[in-house]
Amino acid sequence: MVTDFKPALAAACSILHGNLPRFTSKFQSSNSEHNFYLPSENVEWTTGFCTGEYWLAWEHTHEDAFLDAAMLQVDSFLDRIQQKIDVDHHDMGFLYVPSCVAAYKLTGSEIGKKAALLAADQLCTRFQQKGQFLQAWGALGAKENYRLIIDCLLNLPLLYWASDVTGDSRYRKIALAHTATSMAHLVRADHSTFHTFFFDPETGEALYGSTQQGYKDGSAWARGQAWGVYGMALAYRYTHEPKCIELFYDITDYLIQHLPADRIPYWDLTFTDGDEPRDSSAAAVAACGILEMLPFLPEEKAAYYRKIALELADALVQQCAVTDPAVSNGLLLHGVYAKNSPYNPIPKDRGVDECNTWGDYFYLELLTRLTTHWDPYW
Repeated sequence: MVTDFKPALAAACSILHGNLPRFTSKFQSSNSEHNFYLPSENVEWTTGFCTGEYWLAWEHTHEDAFLDAAMLQVDSFLDRIQQKIDVDHHDMGFLYVPSCVAAYKLTGSEIGKKAALLAADQLCTRFQQKGQFLQAWGALGAKENYRLIIDCLLNLPLLYWASDVTGDSRYRKIALAHTATSMAHLVRADHSTFHTFFFDPETGEALYGSTQQGYKDGSAWARGQAWGVYGMALAYRYTHEPKCIELFYDITDYLIQHLPADRIPYWDLTFTDGDEPRDSSAAAVAACGILEMLPFLPEEKAAYYRKIALELADALVQQCAVTDPAVSNGLLLHGVYAKNSPYNPIPKDRGVDECNTWGDYFYLELLTRLTTHWDPYW
């Protein structure tokens, strides 16, 4: 069992430093190809994690190279939101919290603040009064897209932050409404989670749960379950609603019960052994969520869940961490972006058994949480 995570953090920062020449004016692609990221423009939902990695690395190393790269990318995020480039979806938090909110928190950047507030305004345009949720994707109000998604729990800190810095309660009210709707409908009786949930666009009536990236509608997509773990921890921090702790226990325990012996979850929790792909990113997200919740738990419970988080971190360091830049320019191997199944709408596999930017980011956040007292960006 790894007891000192500082060497793993230093190794990860070293890889990131080597990536700076290629991934400063450009971003990493969402997932690697044959374990290597390609340069990308500031598009899709994942580029904020690249900048977030540089902020975490800067906090650890205090090297100006990371600060300069992060600030250059913050400029890109302001341009992106001003030009409305690929922002018509719910992922504003993923894009703007680890990049621009982090910039404002760490340096007082007015550019970061401006960009993040514009992103919060953009996210608010996705709110549906009928149903009380932030619509994930697609044309607003369209029946085939009238749904929320469990991932969005991680986008809500952008709205809470916006209320804090502006004094405008509108952002917080939307976040609270979306949280309440999510808690009411995304967790099944057995404590597994739906990936998405549909509503009637005419009445707002709750209709049914469905998957986009899980194995099938009735299964628990591993990364979705992990978003639920972290999402409930963040929801409790911002609301102190006791139901959040109850659901945290339920969602986290379901995940734990469906982990294989080596602690790296399969891409869907239907699978607990065999040759199906693992998703290391789900382990990283869940471990961060557990650590986020620990200060709010009774001592005995906190000790138990900390042990689980350490087991997940140990598994990631020992089994998934990149230790040689000749093998990969990422940080965390064995992730899954999207896996096709006979029952989901994914047309073909994407980023299966590869690095992905959110997995890298949350792995670095996990190591940071385990080695220092960290003030979260979320």
